[in-house]
Amino acid sequence: MMTGWTEEALGDVLDQVSRIVRVEPDNSYRLLGVRLKGKGAFHRETKLGSEISAKFLDRVKDGDFIYSRLYAWHGAFSLIGADLDGAYVSNEFPIFRAKPSAKIDLSYLNFWLRQSRVWKIVEEDCQGSTPLTRNRFKEEFFNALRIQLPRGVEQERIVAHLDAIEERLTRVQKLRESARLEIEALTTSLHFGLAQGRQAKLDQLLVLDEEQETIVPEGSYPQVGIRSFGMGMFTKPAVTGSETTYRSFNVLRPGKLVMSQVKGWEGAVGVVTDNLDGWFVSPEYRTFSCISNECDPSYLSFLVATTWFHTQLALATRGVGARRERVRPEKLLALEMPFPTIEKQKSAVKMLKRMDAGKHLSTRSSTLEAALIPSILDRVFNG
Repeated sequence: MMTGWTEEALGDVLDQVSRIVRVEPDNSYRLLGVRLKGKGAFHRETKLGSEISAKFLDRVKDGDFIYSRLYAWHGAFSLIGADLDGAYVSNEFPIFRAKPSAKIDLSYLNFWLRQSRVWKIVEEDCQGSTPLTRNRFKEEFFNALRIQLPRGVEQERIVAHLDAIEERLTRVQKLRESARLEIEALTTSLHFGLAQGRQAKLDQLLVLDEEQETIVPEGSYPQVGIRSFGMGMFTKPAVTGSETTYRSFNVLRPGKLVMSQVKGWEGAVGVVTDNLDGWFVSPEYRTFSCISNECDPSYLSFLVATTWFHTQLALATRGVGARRERVRPEKLLALEMPFPTIEKQKSAVKMLKRMDAGKHLSTRSSTLEAALIPSILDRVFNG
């Protein structure tokens, strides 16, 4: 512990408070959730009392500190700001205020509880066989947590320093998102310009082409998933044949289009890159090959990352949200959209690659920034 700092149990500097209200059927209630990894509270939804199963809710105020009993081990702590004043939480979110005599800045506490080392301490008190069966982080454990506190003026200085860093990072993130949207808009505009009104059904460009491998109990199958909203593919740990109920997996090959039947409508689609050759996906991920001389895989990989293309996929299914039907291959192939000739597709790939290079550089910068705050928190609180 650093010179001049004291160590206190949270229960010695915080009071648990409660503002319980009975849920009335005709009243509306603004309900909160708490994001993981210290990302803070948010307005989750507003419901009528008749739509809420709980009989009682707890009201929060500006300046409260809350956490999720179920997900505290994953950093679900938050200071409540003025924007969420008067909202409600269930009894799974204990509420605290600083004791009148305590010398603790709750903004300082909020940053302190964003340390991964603190989450590991919390996790030790939330034991279970899997994350979904973990015991809740009870108030007795929260109150027993010990925090290192500098003098009040030093707490304020630390909070001001960290707030300033986060404000700058937020501005950078907004600029990055704006640039990403501009690149996407340019890609879509280029596509329409190259098509020049030429329409094509996707069954003229793609063909369902699934290479299936029968699963054997002793086999090992490295997995691939697809993020929604055109955010690309990612690798997952291998599963053994004995760990899955599927009888076969689809094998990935470079240049194939892969679409999640479940989440295709929100952009869970991508084109396989060389490094994923021979990896596996479940049968819920359908694979398609480009028809020679009609569709260029490289061109297609840029197009399927756009919101415009995801909107087209949404037209291939009915329902709303989680109630949407799966995007079946025949529905995908029946879609008709503007599409340029193969010659124009190939001529545009070089330009699209240059645009994409800027986007990847931005992504790498984002990864570095994501590691910045944890690193700074460690230096501030642990010397």
